[in-house]
Amino acid sequence: MRLALSACLALTLARPAAACAAALMLAVDVSGSVDAGGYLLQTEGLAAALADPAVLDTLVAGSVALAVVQWSGLGRQQLSIPWTTVAETADAARLAAHVRAMPRAFSASNTAVGEGLDFAIARFDTAPACRRRIVDVSGDGAKNAGFTVSRARRRGIAAGIEVNGLAIESMGLSITQFYRSWVITPGGFVETARGHLDFARAMRTKLLRELARPVG
Repeated sequence: MRLALSACLALTLARPAAACAAALMLAVDVSGSVDAGGYLLQTEGLAAALADPAVLDTLVAGSVALAVVQWSGLGRQQLSIPWTTVAETADAARLAAHVRAMPRAFSASNTAVGEGLDFAIARFDTAPACRRRIVDVSGDGAKNAGFTVSRARRRGIAAGIEVNGLAIESMGLSITQFYRSWVITPGGFVETARGHLDFARAMRTKLLRELARPVG
């Protein structure tokens, strides 16, 4: 009996940790077009999406690693939350709390989408080894500063990184079409939020859509 118990314990200790299904970088727009209320809706919306039961189950099942970048104008990009692996419910709760408490990195700046995307892609140099690598770029405006978005997108494609978008639409603009044409990689998609008030819903839908997708 003692030998059997020892063998079972050895098998349990030797069992490998769950493989990381995806490393997901969330690149959040904090340019001048995002006012204080819009920033709060983005952080609260992201935190709410991470705490959603369906999203939570997907994150834990895949031991998904997440990080958050804030971006705005030229030279204004910041890794605000470093890579964090969500292996259990408590990890997601801590991550959501960090998102809610995350101070705004920049304000009153232009919208350098290409530089924001390029900065996010470069952060994968320190990411955990995961089967998929994904950048989510969310924003409410098209590029009006910095180098072209296509240059950063090509870098992502060459590195095997998927790029998806969350376009925050406002009256008279077509941010969704900009993201479809210039930001996402082949096979990527754009989720549209109808203003910042719709950000939480759009983020939840986008996370489920990209993380539940089968590998290959």
